[in-house]
Amino acid sequence: MRVPGLVDLVARGAAPLLPGFQLADVRLDNGVTIRTARAGDGPPLLLLHGHPQTHVTWRKIAPQLAQRFSVVAADLRGYGDSSKPAGGERHVHYGKRAMAADQVAAMAALGHRSFAVAGHDRGARVAHRMALDHPDAVQRMAVFDVAPTATMYARTDKAFATRYFWWFFLIQPAPLPEKMIGADPEFFLRHHIDGQVKTPGATEPAAFAEYLRCYRDPATIAAICEDYRAAATIDLEHDQADSDRRVTAPLLALWGAKGTVGALYEVLDTWRDKATDVRGRALDCGHTLQEERPDEVLDELLRFLA
Repeated sequence: MRVPGLVDLVARGAAPLLPGFQLADVRLDNGVTIRTARAGDGPPLLLLHGHPQTHVTWRKIAPQLAQRFSVVAADLRGYGDSSKPAGGERHVHYGKRAMAADQVAAMAALGHRSFAVAGHDRGARVAHRMALDHPDAVQRMAVFDVAPTATMYARTDKAFATRYFWWFFLIQPAPLPEKMIGADPEFFLRHHIDGQVKTPGATEPAAFAEYLRCYRDPATIAAICEDYRAAATIDLEHDQADSDRRVTAPLLALWGAKGTVGALYEVLDTWRDKATDVRGRALDCGHTLQEERPDEVLDELLRFLA
C-alpha cells in the first residue's frame, strides 16, 4: 500500500489532559486527517491507543516520556478526532494495513521517517501490521495486552467468546451493532471499560468524559464496528499472506495478569511465532496497563527503548 503524502499540518492548541503537549491535525492526500498530540525532543516515539480510548489514554506516562523522546500520541483513523471514512468494500478502509499507512505518513509529515512505536489493544494490532509493511520505519515495537489477531481467532473457544463478546458483536452486519450501541453509548462504554479495567479509579472521570465525547459520535461507533469487521476479514487475509514473515524489530510484550489475554494465552509464545526478538512480562492489572500501572509501564518502556 502506498504511504499517503502530506497536504497540510494544522495546529489545534494545547492538548487536554496531556500537560505540555500540543495538538495538530495532519491532513493526508488520501483524504484522512490524523489528530496528534506532540511534545519533547530526542528519538521519536509513536503512541497508539486501543478501543474504546483515544490518545488521552497515554496521559499518565506521555509527559514523562517527553522528557527523553519526541513523543507523538495519535488518534487512529476512526477514533478520537481523526477522520472517520466509510468502511469501503470488504472493510478495506479499516484494515490495519490502511490504518498503519496513515500513521507512517503522519510521522513522516512530522519529520520522523523511522521511530519506535508502542501500541495498546487496537493500536498494537496496527503496530504489528506497520512493522510488517514498513520495516524500515519501525525501530522498536511494544505491544500491550494483545496476542496476535490471527492467533486469537484461530484459538477461539467458549471462554474467549464469552470474555471478548464484542469481537463477535461488533462484526455483525451494519446497522445492528451501530443501532444497539447508539441507543445508549454511555452505558456501553462504561460497561466495556469497567469490565476490562481491574484497578478501580484507573480511568478517572475526566478521561472517561473525553472518551465519551468521542463515543457519542455516530461516525465513531460506525468506524469502530468497521475496525472490528476488518479484523475478522481482510486483516486475516493479510496475515495469512504474511504467515511466513516475522517482525524483525525488537518487540516488548506487556499484558495484564488479571485480564483475558494473560488468562488464555502464553503471550510471549504467541509473539515468538510472529517476531524474531521478543521479551516481556505480565503486570498486576487488567487490560489497560498504561492507565492501571503507569509507573511500571513507564519503567519497562524506558528500559526497552534505551
